[in-house]
Amino acid sequence: MKRSTDRLLALAMLVVGFACFAKLYLAMGGKPPATTSAGIFGAAGMLSILAGLSFLAGLLPAAARHNPATPLFGRDAATVPAGRPRLRRIALAVPLIALVVILADQFGRWRETGGDAAAPAREVAVAPAEPVISRAPAPKPAAPAPTPESTANLPPLAEPVSAPVAPASTTAPSEPAAAPPQHAAPAQPATTPTRQTALAPATPPQTLAPPRPPPPAQPTAPEGHRDAVVWLAVSADGHQIMSASTDRMIKLWDINGKRLIRDLGVHKDMARSALFMPDGRSALTAGDDGEIVLRQLSDGAVLHVFSSGANGGVRQLKISPDGKLAVSGHDTGSVVVWDLQKGTVLHVLPGHDWSVSSVAISPDGARALTGSIDGELKLWDILAGKQLRSWHGHDRGAYGALFLADGHHAVTGSGDYTIKLWDLDTFKEVRRFDGHSGTVYALALSADGKRLGSASLDGTARIWNMDTGAEIAEFDPGTGPIYSVAFAADGTLLTGGMDRTIRDWPAAGGEGKVLFAGAPE
Repeated sequence: MKRSTDRLLALAMLVVGFACFAKLYLAMGGKPPATTSAGIFGAAGMLSILAGLSFLAGLLPAAARHNPATPLFGRDAATVPAGRPRLRRIALAVPLIALVVILADQFGRWRETGGDAAAPAREVAVAPAEPVISRAPAPKPAAPAPTPESTANLPPLAEPVSAPVAPASTTAPSEPAAAPPQHAAPAQPATTPTRQTALAPATPPQTLAPPRPPPPAQPTAPEGHRDAVVWLAVSADGHQIMSASTDRMIKLWDINGKRLIRDLGVHKDMARSALFMPDGRSALTAGDDGEIVLRQLSDGAVLHVFSSGANGGVRQLKISPDGKLAVSGHDTGSVVVWDLQKGTVLHVLPGHDWSVSSVAISPDGARALTGSIDGELKLWDILAGKQLRSWHGHDRGAYGALFLADGHHAVTGSGDYTIKLWDLDTFKEVRRFDGHSGTVYALALSADGKRLGSASLDGTARIWNMDTGAEIAEFDPGTGPIYSVAFAADGTLLTGGMDRTIRDWPAAGGEGKVLFAGAPE
């Protein structure tokens, strides 16, 4: 009978012990205990289970067991072994204490919920070791103002941020877009905490740059270009300017008379280049339509059309000093050498993996320097039709390449905002012209070769000292990107850009003037 009672007590202790641990598990969600009450449940459960196991094992009997085969007699018959009654009472008290703790906890919950059995339980004393808090994202800095490179309706000026890997296929890649990467908004949490203490506000205030003043009103003229002026060339006698625009039009201007002489011609797509031929009677123009057109200056009559065919649009075009050859760079990466006298193709040089962005011909007409939108530069023997050297000159696209008069040096502008002077015998960088904060898109040399003019998408034009690399003057009309630059016969700097105008800037610096206004919008 006594043995059965011990088993029942042991079973009750085990039930209480496991109930304590079940309560602890529900409170902690399977995580380690972190509060006082959780520790009490754990200790009570452990002690209850140990006490129950002890009763089952017979370690805490009410009286000492003896061998029933040995009868008690004499003095021993009157003595009943006391066993371990104190330890037994402690063991019995443990599950009772655990039950009291559980009942007190349940009573506390009942009071907190106001006796509403349907009210959700709230864990007051027990909290997760690592509370999950929905934090609002930290305030982001204001997005920078869109750069000129990202303007969609202008010439494709974008270069990859880093040198791209050459595509495996033979299909020419298109120029990468310059739009800023879009970041997905952070996912909102399913539930929002009732209170957020010392956290960032859900909608952080935007830090905005102060608004820029609107550009000054520009003069207009009906005969002006209707879109950005992307090319300027000055005739050998210094009296005329030829311009090409994204409006597809080629125009011829009289500098001294400050008037439009005539619309020289129109391309089927954006006009890119317009060059005076050495004979002074004709011009060679090119555009994205893939055509190179020989035109008569006197009336714009077309004398000959060179078709690029599968080589694609003409991004850059240069003529040899003697006017016998022309070299064109294409959006497919091809470099084509043309025999202008015969009207035929001399060489097709598929040297660049990306679109060609600059072309220059040496003073002796024997070599050409080309650059592409990945910053790669190549030197060619255009008579033999072979590559002499290739090197990575810029981190981004190379623009506005020019040979110096000695034929052993060249300058290139770039999307990495630098202008570099190269020694073409060692292919080392000799000097760097730093100052622009946007792509240097076009370069021009003064007649004496001592000054370098640059046009940039940062909206400025500059004049540099070729011997020292020092900046002589900076011009900022405040009207957006500048795409074209040339030196006039009197040494002043001519520029054309997004505002459709052609401006004239003093050689020593100062305020410029609108030489030829753009057409009304």
